[in-house]
Amino acid sequence: MGNESKVSECLYLSVPGVVCTAGANIDEVWASCVAGDNRGIVKVESINGKQFFAGKVCDSLLDDVPDARYNMRIIKILDKALEQILPVVQKVKAKYGAARVGVCLGACDNGSEFSLAGHSRFFESGAFDSTYKLDMQSADYPAAFIKEKCGLSGASFVFATACSSSGSAFVKAREMIFAGLLDAAIVGGVDVVSDTVLLGFDSLEAVSPEHTNPFSKNRKGITLGEGAALFVVSKDKSDFCTIDCIDKVELARSDERNVDQCCCVKLLGCGESCDANHITAPKEDGSGAVCAIKAALADAGICPTKIDYLNLHGTGTHLNDSMEAKAVSRVFGEYTKELFVSSTKPLTGHTLGASSAIELAICAYALMQGQSKKLPVHLWDGEFDEQVPALNFVKKGDVCKKEIKTVMSNSFGFGGCNVSLIIGK
Repeated sequence: MGNESKVSECLYLSVPGVVCTAGANIDEVWASCVAGDNRGIVKVESINGKQFFAGKVCDSLLDDVPDARYNMRIIKILDKALEQILPVVQKVKAKYGAARVGVCLGACDNGSEFSLAGHSRFFESGAFDSTYKLDMQSADYPAAFIKEKCGLSGASFVFATACSSSGSAFVKAREMIFAGLLDAAIVGGVDVVSDTVLLGFDSLEAVSPEHTNPFSKNRKGITLGEGAALFVVSKDKSDFCTIDCIDKVELARSDERNVDQCCCVKLLGCGESCDANHITAPKEDGSGAVCAIKAALADAGICPTKIDYLNLHGTGTHLNDSMEAKAVSRVFGEYTKELFVSSTKPLTGHTLGASSAIELAICAYALMQGQSKKLPVHLWDGEFDEQVPALNFVKKGDVCKKEIKTVMSNSFGFGGCNVSLIIGK
């Protein structure tokens, strides 16, 4: 394995459109991450009266979607992120044509908002409301909305492997573009904190009664969240002049943002594996995660010591954190002591189908920071679990000693579906 990435096989990424409990755009999300600000994680009440900590997007940020067919929470959140990248979407659509721009999206909630209301009406009256349509629950609904709004006719896909969904979306987008089937794609993920999700994870005894505490010996489970992150990707970096994108997407809101506007972010490597170990739990020894991480490094053509920062999956569950710590230690060896790592889920909540895309957006912004070398804080109680290898967690005020050039993001989903992505300047 060499030390140089296979540039000819890179995809270029636009500035992302993002919304989650940590912020309404990538600037705000980044500010929350480096400050360790988790004020967006609040208590919510489910349909059965049970309360949970969760990362909810502020209702005041969300606008109604004019088309009643799509006027549901998951689409409102998706639309908030989509609006931020629309100028770039229109640019690639004009360049390549509507049929050559596709959509690859991670999403797991298939219209539960309409489904619950529709079925409540059915149980009360014996008939569904006339406005309730089954296609509102179809897996492709969010992708169909994007295609309709943007006037696209290229191939579209939706992935639903819970936590790794939007990671797989990036892999598929790259495959489609390098196979010559698309020239560009809108890629990312979206999910909501619905009652179905909250009560489903609660039934698995996976939801923490406190704020999530990843990698601590006191960890008690996940804190769920909702949000969306979208990128436009293509092989041609001229599609994403950073200054052009930042200006048009109106992300330059602060003179102190210190973004390197000449930075072009590339998807250098992807790795996927599947444990096929259990319907929800990963392999305890971390071997499935190791497989994905090593595959991403091999795909990028770089050695482990070239990674400057690693965004951990870090859910706060007993099995996930244990196996991920083992996997990182196994792949990175002695370099594990130096490699800065953090889980951003205590700040955003675990956004399921959107988590991989939101975390990749945070990683991309780390690359855009120029000389600031700031990193997302790992928010936890600092109590190491002596049963697993120790990792070098980012603390408030920590800065990378070298320029941040290459970062990795891990996502491990249900059924042992593992995705590792590497991006670089």
